[in-house]
Amino acid sequence: MLTDLRQSEIIENCRILVREKSYSGKEASVAEAIKAMMARYGFDEIAVDRYGNVVGGIVGRLPGRTILFDGHIDTVPVDEASWTRQPWGAEVADGRIYGRGTSDMKGAVAAMISACGFFAQDHKRDFAGKIYISCVVHEECFEGVAARLVSAKYRPDYVVIGEASELNLKIGQRGRAEIVVETFGKPAHSANPDAGINAVYKMARLIDAIHALKPPCDRVLGRGILELTDIKSAPYPGASVVPEYCRATYDRRLLVGESPASVLEPLQRIIEDLAKTDPDFKAAVSFAHGRETCYTGTLIESDRFFPGWAYDEGDEFVRLALAGLRSAGIDPAITQYSFCTNASHYAGEAGIRTVGFGPSRETLAHVIDEYIEIPQLVGAAQGYYGMMRSVCSGL
Repeated sequence: MLTDLRQSEIIENCRILVREKSYSGKEASVAEAIKAMMARYGFDEIAVDRYGNVVGGIVGRLPGRTILFDGHIDTVPVDEASWTRQPWGAEVADGRIYGRGTSDMKGAVAAMISACGFFAQDHKRDFAGKIYISCVVHEECFEGVAARLVSAKYRPDYVVIGEASELNLKIGQRGRAEIVVETFGKPAHSANPDAGINAVYKMARLIDAIHALKPPCDRVLGRGILELTDIKSAPYPGASVVPEYCRATYDRRLLVGESPASVLEPLQRIIEDLAKTDPDFKAAVSFAHGRETCYTGTLIESDRFFPGWAYDEGDEFVRLALAGLRSAGIDPAITQYSFCTNASHYAGEAGIRTVGFGPSRETLAHVIDEYIEIPQLVGAAQGYYGMMRSVCSGL
């Protein structure tokens, strides 16, 4: 499947995408590059939705299942002064391609588009079903939120997330929630503190009580971590003023089956218990709400609650994906992601059978001098091709 010429194409496709700077909300130029790339491969459908997601696909002549390969095209920012390589140069050296987004995750996107193009060339549309590549925006801000438009329109039977897995097969992940707790007091001059109610002291009691909570645990995914990540009082700076407000943020790692209500319930119970013993204790708990502007001008917003998901090794799609990878000469370990991905929507919200498979190591995401190893990049394309063949050609 992968001739020397095709391997060169995959490498060049990756470099084309990496050269386009694409912070969240500013993905327009890379979206245009993706559309042009899909057009060169003769994709049957190429569409851009209101968030700016680019989705392209090839359609077989026979009815069958729809498989969607998903990758995000936004990246985290770069402090260019700290890099020894040009972040947008896509330099090739020592068997690697360097640049922001090589591992997270333009390399995977390039491999997906290339594999789909090669599959179309080789099979001349003589296969069953549909293959789509979704290139999603704003994932670094909202895991899975922009993907909601993709699943609603294309209704895939199966999804492959291309996040870094070192060419191993991922069949689950913890989700993520950003929880905000607030305490409310009464301002006063700090020379006369008894006239006020110090919201920070109230927060200290709340933090102690939350810290005593025992998080849930899953045999496969591990602990449902609840970790304090920041705290701020108001007014700030509070020169000679008893603070009337305090806000703390927690990172909560979610297990399969946890809902917004079930996650907030123990925290609400703590607040109620503290209020029973202290008539001046006033607090609230909620999920953080994000709101950003897409490069299309459309607003994207959501509560920061992204569910966990997991499948058994005997699941139908896990077996199909594994067969496809093995047919491509890849014998992956079967594990879980340790971080959150767009699969929080596909598997966690929409209930679509989903696996993860991608090039490179997760520890290379967001780092200075980010790179992808070329054998990983090429191996990912080979694996995607194998999964396409497994699902659409009855392997």
